[in-house]
Amino acid sequence: MQIHPTAIVDSRAELADDVVIKAYSIIGPNVKIGPGTSVGPHAVIDGWTTIGARNQVCAFVAVGQPPQDFSYRDEETCVVIGDDNVFREHVSIHRGTRRGRGTTRVGSRNYIMSAAHIAHDCRIGDNVVMANVAVLGGHVEIGDFAAVGGVVAVHQYVRIGTYSFIGGGSAISMDVPPYMLVVGSRPAKLYGLNTTGLKRHDFSANVLGALKKSYRILFRSGLNVRDAVDKIRVEMETCAEVELLIEFVESSKRGVIR
Repeated sequence: MQIHPTAIVDSRAELADDVVIKAYSIIGPNVKIGPGTSVGPHAVIDGWTTIGARNQVCAFVAVGQPPQDFSYRDEETCVVIGDDNVFREHVSIHRGTRRGRGTTRVGSRNYIMSAAHIAHDCRIGDNVVMANVAVLGGHVEIGDFAAVGGVVAVHQYVRIGTYSFIGGGSAISMDVPPYMLVVGSRPAKLYGLNTTGLKRHDFSANVLGALKKSYRILFRSGLNVRDAVDKIRVEMETCAEVELLIEFVESSKRGVIR
């Protein structure tokens, strides 16, 4: 274990043998940090926070701070982080609330860029990218392989679907369907399939074709959701990706961006 002499690490914190804590960082008493994780200078990790293996926590990152929620009364709520994530400078991740899920959860292999914010009770999947100054309100869910552009603001309780892409500067107040490209504000709009991202992840031509046809029926036919889903099932031989898209749209409580 390498702990810089200027760092303050509470004796009750649980650190793996090879954890690195750099200058002036502060590690609280209820923190657990897994093997191979590095904590950069001036970082603060506090609260009931568990961080997995091989994470890179850069300078001035703040993890496990109290949620920005007026109902919070210093309850024992958590942040849980998986493995192989990168948290760049000034990222902040707040712990959950009792009236929410009690836990803010970040999966594995995510890249969270400078000054991004993950609020209380959020759920971040795996292989997610959040660019600089992307900010999430409380209770936001982001699916695997989604990408959130720079200076994007996401309203609380919004869901962002797997493999979706949100363009920089967008304001997101409704759910973002999986596999789709969304950009803009007042309001944000749906601009079709995230074709470039899906091709980079080796989606087959058949799946891309099925998703494109589903997109046209769901979002460009003028049909309501129920009739659009019925039309897809009658006219198409669906695949797992189309079924996931349908389930996401049907289960939306905030409505989906169109």
